[in-house]
Amino acid sequence: MFSTLLARGGETVVHGLGALEAAVMDLLWSASEPRTVRAVVDELQQRRQIAYTTVMTVMDNLHRKGWLRRELVGRAYLYEPVRSQEEHSAELMGEALAHSLDPATTLIHFVERISPGEARLLRTALTRATRGAGTQGFREDASRPGQRHQPSDGPT
Repeated sequence: MFSTLLARGGETVVHGLGALEAAVMDLLWSASEPRTVRAVVDELQQRRQIAYTTVMTVMDNLHRKGWLRRELVGRAYLYEPVRSQEEHSAELMGEALAHSLDPATTLIHFVERISPGEARLLRTALTRATRGAGTQGFREDASRPGQRHQPSDGPT
């Protein structure tokens, strides 16, 4: 399944998931620790009216689909994402590249559209990956995260 993760008006949309599933994933990805259904309901209710049982069903569905893991603590389950949002985004980029008829040209088009800050992050990530440093301790923000630029005439 090919899906994408987009930010639209402050709301995360994960294609392949329903709007409420995407909202739950967004909350859990931004959480610093596993959450109960009650905690997720309380956060969602700050934005809209929603029933506890609806959120419980959605979180159970996400667990069955492999998006969430859960642990029974007392009488309530604690839920957390199976993969980080960054791991999910990287998986999507890999899928996009795998579905390309010409991966090299696809990468060129991608690089032409990223901001200078994102290009700097890409160079740093490539250096770390080729040195075997991985993602441990790597947390930097581009000058304008998510800001896409039109292709430039010069090198990035």
